[in-house]
Amino acid sequence: MPVGHPAVRTEPGESTGDAPLLVAVDFSPDSEAALRWAARIAPQLRAPLLVLHVIHDPGETPGTYARAAAAPLERVENVARTMLEDLVRRVREEEPALRELEKAELCIVRGLPEGRILELADQRRPRLIVMGGRGRTRLADFLLGSKTERVARLARAPVAIIKSESEPG
Repeated sequence: MPVGHPAVRTEPGESTGDAPLLVAVDFSPDSEAALRWAARIAPQLRAPLLVLHVIHDPGETPGTYARAAAAPLERVENVARTMLEDLVRRVREEEPALRELEKAELCIVRGLPEGRILELADQRRPRLIVMGGRGRTRLADFLLGSKTERVARLARAPVAIIKSESEPG
């Protein structure tokens, strides 16, 4: 873990300071774009960053936390923690001006992503929830469902949906 970076918590706590920007990441290019965007606007809003990853049912997305074949077996929480720390570290290295990432609170929880994001938002009362959006059509969202869309519809806080530039538009 980098020096000066807070530890990754495995369960959320009650809010102790200013209302954060809650950034939900799933390690996709869109969620990385959401993290970068939130880190850019956090200083303007004078809001700390709370970066959340939800470990969801492995049956829903098998292989999400796969490590190199030579790596020993690890608990999914440990792998997710390492992946989250690596994501934040890599973004900080690529964009050193995003100083808010140095102070970001990292949080890992288990459960269904929509429910846990909404639960943490109710506990911490963020100024804004920031999530990546896959850019699917409304028909695809209707037929397949969209975690991001459900959070946007049900959250009490405003939700910003960020698409990566690499995604077709």
